[in-house]
Amino acid sequence: MAHIKTGTTTKGNRDSVGKRLGVKKYGGSAVINGNIIIRQKGSKYLSGKGTRMGKDFTIYAIIDGSVLFKKHHGKSLVEVLPAMG
Repeated sequence: MAHIKTGTTTKGNRDSVGKRLGVKKYGGSAVINGNIIIRQKGSKYLSGKGTRMGKDFTIYAIIDGSVLFKKHHGKSLVEVLPAMG
C-alpha cells in the first residue's frame, strides 16, 4: 500500500498568465500614430480626440502628439493633443 497521495496536490494548482493590461503611456507622454495608450477590459477609459478604441477596448493614438487624461461624465477620457511645430 502506498503511503503518499499522488496527483491530487497539483491538480488544482494551475493559473493563467497575466494579460499585461493597464496604462502604457501616461499623461504628458509623447506618442506617435499607432502607439497603444491603454489596454483594458471594458470601457473604463473612453477615447477622445486623437484616439480610437479597438474591438478589445484598447485605446491607441491616431495622430502624433502628447497624451492628456481628463474626466467626462464620471469616466476618464483619453485624448492626444497635436504636437506643435
